[in-house]
Amino acid sequence: MFENIESGITHCEEKTVTFNDTAAFYGSGMVEVFATPAMIALMEHTAMKAVLGYLPEGYNTVGTEVCVKHFKATPINKMVRCEARLEKRDGKKLHFTVVASDDEGPIGSGTHSRYIINTKDFMEALTKKL
Repeated sequence: MFENIESGITHCEEKTVTFNDTAAFYGSGMVEVFATPAMIALMEHTAMKAVLGYLPEGYNTVGTEVCVKHFKATPINKMVRCEARLEKRDGKKLHFTVVASDDEGPIGSGTHSRYIINTKDFMEALTKKL
């Protein structure tokens, strides 16, 4: 069912850093620079978008693991670009490499895993937990 999802699929996303993307806003720090949680969210979003068009109707993916390093600060009003590359599909499990950069070079990198779900079944199972 997911044979068309193969290693090598890539996708890029860009965003301009705003105050709502900063460590000061997230509460993960006290400075107005691109927050690590915001970088991780961008990485997850980019990976999700990489495979979304390859999934059958009614299917989606959920993040299951993130292992990244954030090694350079990016100030407000700077553009951040993220690239996700599918390295491997293991059944319904997807393994990505992710890299975030600004105009001066890489700011963070790592790996991210996602799992393919049937959205309706996933939400029904979740509702049963309530």
